[in-house]
Amino acid sequence: MTQRSIELALTGVEGLDDILAGGLTRGRVFLLEGSPGTGKTTIATQFLMEGAAKGERCLYVTLSETEDEMRDSADSHGWNLGGIDLFELVPPESLLDDEQQQSLLYSSDLELGETTRRIFEAFARVKPDRVVLDSLSEIRLLAQSSLRYRRQILALKHFFSTQKATVLMLDDLTADVADKTVHSVAHGVVRLEELSPEYGPERRRMRVIKYRGRRFRGGFHDFVIDTGGVRAFPRLVSSEHKTDFVRDVLKSDSEELDALLGGGVERGSSVLVLGPAGTGKSLLVLTFVAAAIARGERAAMFVFDEEMGLLFNRAKGLGIDMQKMVDTGNLIIEQVDAAELSPGEFSQRVRNCVERHKARTIIIDSLNGYQAAMPEENALILHMHELLQYLNRQGATTFLTVAQHGLVGDMKAPVDVTYLADTVVLLRYFEAQGRVRRAMSIIKKRTGRHEDTIREFRIGDYGIRLGEPLAGFQGVLRGVPNFVGTAGSPALLEDEAT
Repeated sequence: MTQRSIELALTGVEGLDDILAGGLTRGRVFLLEGSPGTGKTTIATQFLMEGAAKGERCLYVTLSETEDEMRDSADSHGWNLGGIDLFELVPPESLLDDEQQQSLLYSSDLELGETTRRIFEAFARVKPDRVVLDSLSEIRLLAQSSLRYRRQILALKHFFSTQKATVLMLDDLTADVADKTVHSVAHGVVRLEELSPEYGPERRRMRVIKYRGRRFRGGFHDFVIDTGGVRAFPRLVSSEHKTDFVRDVLKSDSEELDALLGGGVERGSSVLVLGPAGTGKSLLVLTFVAAAIARGERAAMFVFDEEMGLLFNRAKGLGIDMQKMVDTGNLIIEQVDAAELSPGEFSQRVRNCVERHKARTIIIDSLNGYQAAMPEENALILHMHELLQYLNRQGATTFLTVAQHGLVGDMKAPVDVTYLADTVVLLRYFEAQGRVRRAMSIIKKRTGRHEDTIREFRIGDYGIRLGEPLAGFQGVLRGVPNFVGTAGSPALLEDEAT
């Protein structure tokens, strides 16, 4: 038995067709529901504009907005509604005239029947391939009972199906949120939600509740409404993005650092740089960016915490000209405002750098700022797990920084992601001989051997300089070490000659 091919109608919304596994099945009725302001009308308009661009006949039946309001909304997005028939369905004049109100029949009987008749007339006149009905709340109020409402929806569905039209019905959930009548009748249901965090702008997300006979992408997906329409960000599933690549070892600009790492960092792995503020986490990962660009690769950097100009100046002090890297197109750098960005949109930006711009070194600086975009810590762990797995499978090497609370002594990270990273680099302050110094150690490396020593390091215009293992000290990681060596033990780093 051969499987019947199913023709799909693209929605015209970036990312939504991916969530719907290709689009909307033609000739079926779909429900798009959500409270006012979630973007239903915008998505519906994009759906019709996509059809009009392909030469299909399109009809927008509005019971809640006027035609002028519809056109004003389109103008705000820079849209031309040419090719779309707008039918503004308002109550007939006879039903608004007190002298002609019926006394023996309920007015709702006449209004509902008249509304349905005029919808059918508009359909017969346009003979559309795509239809939007906005909104079902008005029909539910006219029906007054759940039974009459269900019968009316079934009648509309039967009429549309016989005409082979793809229909998108909108419901603003203002009449009865608990009423699931249309859910059982519709071929598919998409719900839009708007969340209001304690700080920052509103967050929007969507979920496909139902889609008959089709395996859609489940769960919640972030989306935004920008000038130009809705953009959806499908939830990242790392198992769908496996690629083949050579897992070679990547070097940094420092031979001592490579030795500490057991030769370097393996391609397609993740590196977590952990330490208190000011220990040089950002500058450390920049050495790997410079090395990647020197190899002829591209790199991408997402900065959450630091102002871009300050970072560029600090990098110059290390001998790294970031502005030149950006100007030549080898470095893509984005200043990320965690309060303005949803996790889904951030994942999509990272994917664009890898898939479109072919970046093979990714920097996320820092996870403290990224955490601010998460509703709760568990969500951060899940998002980071999928994102790191995706990047690893794409052959991208990822560097993440986390600022720990405190400066010396017992320090804790705001979120523990050490088990997710393949390599963990620990940076510490310690006091010795009346000076504050920095120490570096490799706590973990899944992909091979590494040194188990603790080395002092410094960062300057000469790059990163590491000293000999601090074999004569104990308690360096606590911040206040004890000297337990002998006079012949390796000394601390000497000051650079001026």
